[in-house]
Amino acid sequence: MTNQTSRNIRILHLISGDLWAGAEVMAFNLLRSLNEFPDIDLQVILLNDGRLADELRSLGIAVQIVDEKQHSFWKIYQDIQAIIGTNRPDIIHAHRYKENLLAFMLSKRCRKVKLISTLHGLPEVAGRRPGLITRLKSRTNFFLLAKFFTKTVAVSNDIGSSLIDHFGFAHKRVAAIHNGMRLPPLPSFSVRDGQPFVIGSSGRLFPIKDYPLMIEIARVIAASGTTDIRFELAGDGPERGELERLIHSYGLQDLFILRGHQDDMDSFYRGLNVYINTSVHEGIPMTILEALSHGLPVIAPAVGGIVEIVENGVEGFLIEGRNPQDFAAKCLQLYEDAELSELMSKAARKRAERDFSADIMAERYYQIYRL
Repeated sequence: MTNQTSRNIRILHLISGDLWAGAEVMAFNLLRSLNEFPDIDLQVILLNDGRLADELRSLGIAVQIVDEKQHSFWKIYQDIQAIIGTNRPDIIHAHRYKENLLAFMLSKRCRKVKLISTLHGLPEVAGRRPGLITRLKSRTNFFLLAKFFTKTVAVSNDIGSSLIDHFGFAHKRVAAIHNGMRLPPLPSFSVRDGQPFVIGSSGRLFPIKDYPLMIEIARVIAASGTTDIRFELAGDGPERGELERLIHSYGLQDLFILRGHQDDMDSFYRGLNVYINTSVHEGIPMTILEALSHGLPVIAPAVGGIVEIVENGVEGFLIEGRNPQDFAAKCLQLYEDAELSELMSKAARKRAERDFSADIMAERYYQIYRL
């Protein structure tokens, strides 16, 4: 950990905290590591009480809630102002659109405060044009970030390049820092004799994740005659009904299992042999990082930041295009080649240890805070 003799810096994190998804897990990992820096004074304000708040409290990190479900935007702003009081932060670190706007407004009252935002992904449109209000919010958000924030941290080089090339950001206002996590205990790389070969995924059941493609992959494998491969999907969301309909229409009820929300994701990952991602676009998905840390080979589309964290043929396979036959072929290759599967498992864990620890991520944010 970096040792500093300069004065402590006061950092306020503004986070929605309404979900426990990739952005919230990343924020938790970052705050947990930053809390160990002796020269950082952390203050955390969440707009929702939930799992993120509970997880932070369990570490002894003080959390204050300004509930967005009970208050207007203006009242939220006033309440945060009152919380800050005279103990004004040196840095406000925001994590989403509403928090970015609040941070900007607070900066007008807190002179010399630096604004930093983490951009966890680009707007999710899943192939359809967003509505007018969504487009206006997005444009306002990017305008504020580009003009008034000291630094926007993109979670992938791909997102960082998009900010510069397509949204008018100056190079000096953009940094790319990959997400990081605390590593689980070293997994067992032994072959599961006599057990089903389980291919799994996890995430919000939203169109951008394209889980119907995962079902199509399962359909191709079922048609190949292989009988001991099973698919599991953890997560909830508005697409669940459509996924259930598709599974039943293909007669895959015994092959494809929807696990729903899982509190114990470590156990879910330990039950898999391969992790699969089918997203249309991704930043740096925490689920893939978690899969790598559990020693799982990853099969995923070659899109967005995924190409920055999985090397094709080393920790898994990257697929060009969205043909289920191509994904299925790689699933079957790992199923049939135990030696290759074990090599990729070990490479996956090694990559997670080398590049994606929470402490590495926190150190990189720390350097930005200290600029």
